[in-house]
Amino acid sequence: MTTFNKAALAICISTALCGQTAFAQESATPQNKDRGLEQITVTAQKRTQSIQEVPISIATLSGERFESMFAGGEDILALAVRVPGLYAETSNGRVAPRFYIRGLGNTDFDLAASQPVSIVMDDVVKENVILKSFPLFDVQQVEVIRGPQGTLFGRNTTAGIIKFDSVKPSDDFDAYVKLGVGNLGTLNFEAAVGGELADNLSGRFSVLSQDRDDWIDNAYTGENDAMGGFDEKAWRGQLLFAPSDDFSALLNVHGRELDGTASMFRANVFTKGSNNLNGNFDRDVVYYDGDLQGDGPDNNPQSYENYGASLKLEFGLDGMSLTSITAIEQAEGSSLGDIDGGVVLNEPADINGDGSLETTFPGNIAFPAVTQDNLDDLEQFTQEIRLASETGDAMSWQVGYFYYDSSFNVTSIDGFFGATTVFHENTTWAVFGQTSYDVNDKLNITGGLRYTYDEKSLMVGEQNVDGFALVIGAASVQDYEDINVDDGQVSWELSANYKLDADTSVFARLANGFRAQTIQGRDVAFEGNPSVAEAETINSFELGFKSDLLDDTLRLNAAMFYYQIDDVQFSAIGGGANNTALVNADKGVGYGFEIDAEYLVNEFVTLTAGYSYNNTEIQDDTLTVLPCGSNPDFAFTGNCTVNDPRPDGYRAVIDGNPFPQAPETIFNFTARYATPVGDDGEFFVFTDWAFQGETSLFLYDSIEYTVDDNFEGGLRIGYENYAHNYSIAFFGRNITDEENVKGGVDFNNLTGIVNQPRIFGIEAKVSFY
Repeated sequence: MTTFNKAALAICISTALCGQTAFAQESATPQNKDRGLEQITVTAQKRTQSIQEVPISIATLSGERFESMFAGGEDILALAVRVPGLYAETSNGRVAPRFYIRGLGNTDFDLAASQPVSIVMDDVVKENVILKSFPLFDVQQVEVIRGPQGTLFGRNTTAGIIKFDSVKPSDDFDAYVKLGVGNLGTLNFEAAVGGELADNLSGRFSVLSQDRDDWIDNAYTGENDAMGGFDEKAWRGQLLFAPSDDFSALLNVHGRELDGTASMFRANVFTKGSNNLNGNFDRDVVYYDGDLQGDGPDNNPQSYENYGASLKLEFGLDGMSLTSITAIEQAEGSSLGDIDGGVVLNEPADINGDGSLETTFPGNIAFPAVTQDNLDDLEQFTQEIRLASETGDAMSWQVGYFYYDSSFNVTSIDGFFGATTVFHENTTWAVFGQTSYDVNDKLNITGGLRYTYDEKSLMVGEQNVDGFALVIGAASVQDYEDINVDDGQVSWELSANYKLDADTSVFARLANGFRAQTIQGRDVAFEGNPSVAEAETINSFELGFKSDLLDDTLRLNAAMFYYQIDDVQFSAIGGGANNTALVNADKGVGYGFEIDAEYLVNEFVTLTAGYSYNNTEIQDDTLTVLPCGSNPDFAFTGNCTVNDPRPDGYRAVIDGNPFPQAPETIFNFTARYATPVGDDGEFFVFTDWAFQGETSLFLYDSIEYTVDDNFEGGLRIGYENYAHNYSIAFFGRNITDEENVKGGVDFNNLTGIVNQPRIFGIEAKVSFY
């Protein structure tokens, strides 16, 4: 009943906004508002095109709809469920996000994990999971490009791409300063300045500062406000040299520093047989005893830094253009977690003050678990060269070459086994081409081909040399051989776009891509063997239509899809030892649809809405995993209620299960109402809501680790002055303070990971032109 009432509240807010239309029509028209929706251009095919003409399912975010998501200090995970078909989560705090499109993603929490969703920022791929978390600020537009994108963007794009473009330098001066202050000591500061520096030279410099005080108590130590906060700083400097129409050079230099708290693991917040949060859950309190330093609980600290640069050169040739993009990235840092989420005592104690003696709390915890992962010496180098036609001919084309090289090492430190270091290297090169042909004024056909060669290696360095397990004889130094894997794959696409009329088109697309083979070395830290997954390949088919209706006041885009993945890669995480192994399922299939809509009701009210349905299924009747703490060695069948067949009583058969962390449905909408105030301002109300349908958190199906009906809402109420270019607004994120389960740790107890609390405050922005 509570969920129904809160969902109804969201709908009532939207209805109330629309109900003001009659009153608004009697008022003066807001300043600088043109009737008709904005025409959106995208670069999904590495050339500027109207979103309505690209034969791919694409959604964009920009302006108020994008910026309002981050008013409360949110990171890149705020994008989750804000676009149909898009989801994101993490068990690594503000770094290492995991993205999913159309149900396809990767739950692997290792710092060497690969993902089928590629993150591209300012034309540079961010391959490592740490690089994917670079803060978002001074962003021009976000493009969510659904479906395989293997031809133009390469391997590891079997689910799609999220593409971020920052505001670029120009000759015209502009600047802004934005400051937000909220509860829990939340402070957001963002600023940018840009313009002409000299003849043919312009620049832009942008900064971001996000801060929150610690607000979660460690009840075990009695320390109030021990963790939960963060201090994140990021900056970007750009120089654009454009001496002529035939040449430009854009230099981008950026950096990021983060000190904060990793994800909060909360022990036994579920009761067996239920997925509802129980009495052990208190958003403001945890019980942590995790200690790797020997000087008391560490309280889940996290610290990372990342620096990078790119140089984009564009040359105008006779009927062609040549583009070169060279980029480097560096990163390092560490993150620690009290993984068991509670306390394990050496001696029984009366922790409840009622005379009862307990050895673990909250609830039963099989054994203490605290781990730290250090990422060192991450270096990524990429080089892309493209040659493209620049004529008005019916046929256009582009060809290119891509090179990628990355190396880093990960040291995993466990409280029992000690420290282990593994070294990863990855080299990739590819050649690609795409051509597009206008058959006539209505029909366009596009085809593309790419060959990719990918090589990876893993070397194990020092291991377990300082662990307690080695001292007592429970572990030994292992001898691991280096692992080297390589593969070459061809990716292709074929699509057609047909204009029914000037405002409506339909498209069809066939696409093939692959996620490269992967090496997982995390189990080495626990005397396990590294695991290798073969490359997965996807064949996808989609049909869609795009339309601008009602005199360009209603935009309605939709697509339906079906895909099949051979040798689909999964991460089997869990069991009594919390092993992390890569596995290949025989097949994975998915089908569904997504709808994006934007409606300018009148000059005062604008609505957007989106809905997606994703049905995914694992197809492999031989693949089994150990669920929720199951351990045949100790005859333990696990902590949770498993719905899958378990022929041996321990391992679960996952054939027919949905993909993990794949919401079956996503629904989101926004509503904006504005009314004039005087001759040069307006009062506005903006609300945004996102709903997440049934989602299984792991490969196996269990009652406790399946969530449903999660939702969050945001609200902004403010005033904007056009004459003096400033705005001020009250904001709220997660305004109904929903307690949504986002993930779990299932090997030791019924541990959960929960969303961020309600954040509210005030934000002001001043712009200069």
